[in-house]
Amino acid sequence: MPPRSYPTARQKRLGVELRKMRERAGLSGADIARFLGGERATASHIESGRYGVSAERVRRLAAHCSATDKHLINSLAAMAEERGKGWWEEYRGRLSPGFLDLAELEHHALYMRTIDMLHISGLLQTQAYAKELILSSISEPPEEAGIRVEHRMRRREIFDRPQPPKYQALIHEAALRMRYCRPETMRQQLDFLIEASSWPNVSIQIVPFSRQITGSVHSMLYAGAAIPQLDTVQIDSAFDGGFLDAEPHLIKYRALLDSVEEISLDPDESRKFIHRVAQEM
Repeated sequence: MPPRSYPTARQKRLGVELRKMRERAGLSGADIARFLGGERATASHIESGRYGVSAERVRRLAAHCSATDKHLINSLAAMAEERGKGWWEEYRGRLSPGFLDLAELEHHALYMRTIDMLHISGLLQTQAYAKELILSSISEPPEEAGIRVEHRMRRREIFDRPQPPKYQALIHEAALRMRYCRPETMRQQLDFLIEASSWPNVSIQIVPFSRQITGSVHSMLYAGAAIPQLDTVQIDSAFDGGFLDAEPHLIKYRALLDSVEEISLDPDESRKFIHRVAQEM
């Protein structure tokens, strides 16, 4: 089977974790290739996500590397078994890979926490708000923007599951007041936020201008996995998404989320706050 031309971020992450496992054991890529009975490039392709691996092979590699963390091994084996292509693959070649990787990340997350500083996060956007936001931020044909909007709306399907992921949105007051769109569109968006705050597993908390934020805070998503080692941070970008998964980054962003939550209004106060802002539009 030829190597994948464009491995997804999740396929790359599996490879990265297998590389870390090998390095902790003090083994080289050549050692792994010999163990697997493949060519020298075999280990490189696996660790870059270009070759798929089975759950059974993950367990064999773990045993060869004397890995003992059963939770990590089981989680990696489960990742290896994700054979089906998600709905986001329909957009490959139509949107940049970062948008597809974000949808895949959200699909597999057990919980999510977001900080939204200047605009409402994609999962909580109305179609009208998303369209006006996208058209105001980039110069591309309306049909291209339409694909972006369609993809963004489909990402919200995760909330329709029997057991949706827990979702906490920490939204700065600036995001409620920034005029990316017509006042009527913004009012509808704020009304939708109030509605979404009543959904199972969704919590929305507002950070008013009156609350002091310590340090530099930017919009981001923290996606929780089955075990903390496999959590991922996505840094918000207008055109693509950057992913971080090193332990120091995960610790830093967990602390950042906790600090922002501490200065946020509680969910009930936040609903009242959003309602007041909507009335002022």
